Amino acid sequence: MSQVTVGVDIAKHKFDVARLENGKYKHKKFDNTPEGFAALIVWLTAFGGAKPSVCMEATGAYSIPLAECLAQSGYPVAVVNPAKIKGFAKSELSRIKTDKADAKLIARYAQEKKPPLWTPPPANIRELQALLRRIEDLLEMQQMEKNRLDTADPTIAESIRAVLAHLEQELKTTRERVQRLIDQDPDLRHRRALLETIPGIGEASSAHLMVALSDHYGFTTAKQVVAFAGLNPALNESGKWKGKTRISKMGDPMLRAKLYMPAVVAGRHNPAIRLFRERLAARGKNGMAIACASMRKLVHIAFAILKSNKPFDPHFALA
Repeated sequence: MSQVTVGVDIAKHKFDVARLENGKYKHKKFDNTPEGFAALIVWLTAFGGAKPSVCMEATGAYSIPLAECLAQSGYPVAVVNPAKIKGFAKSELSRIKTDKADAKLIARYAQEKKPPLWTPPPANIRELQALLRRIEDLLEMQQMEKNRLDTADPTIAESIRAVLAHLEQELKTTRERVQRLIDQDPDLRHRRALLETIPGIGEASSAHLMVALSDHYGFTTAKQVVAFAGLNPALNESGKWKGKTRISKMGDPMLRAKLYMPAVVAGRHNPAIRLFRERLAARGKNGMAIACASMRKLVHIAFAILKSNKPFDPHFALA
């Protein structure tokens, strides 16, 4: 019996799907919306037979809703670190980089490597994720309206201000819902209290870290979380960046964004991060390299605190 695998290359607004069976592909593109998810399931069902395994990259807010929908519909789903897909592409000497080609690549990866199945997040983490994604959507809409206001004709300026006022109220309400959810959940409340003992970590960053460090991901080391966030160093051996080390950026972009300001604040108020930054500066590292290294350091500290179930200890961190 032939093995069927489905590779999904997912982006913010669209996702490409490649169904691989007996070395032959069927390809289709869908909207990254609930309607697109339903259309994908109809398309897969039309082939008949057992439900195939579906593999996609871990891209945080872009991939989780689709993974949840497929898992709830009974499909075996694997959500893998993009670095693994990139390594597989190198092993194949793959040079074609299109959404369609990437979906086919992921399908081949799933067929050859048979990655472990993804476990859907528990209800409290799923709700927290949804609220955090909604905040990001509202912030994006708010920035778009602010940009419009800068060059708006006076006849529509009042309308834009009304929309901005509504968005501000929605942001306030959604942030309150995040804090209420955490306050009413003993496990989340305890984990937030532990994380916020780390100088530099506040309400927003602790919520995002609770999602990233949720037990359902099965991370066993802080390095795995760093890779999940796309903060792992990637040495470039070709082109104008040859010999330069940059972060991979193959992971959850929202988590990276939410760790930047905490790393800056920690550089002033967290003794472990401050001394770490000073050592890097003495070695000639530039500002962005120091910021990214500080973000990785924060992830390591947060992972250790939740793993040990003990609050931040500056003496231990310095040691």
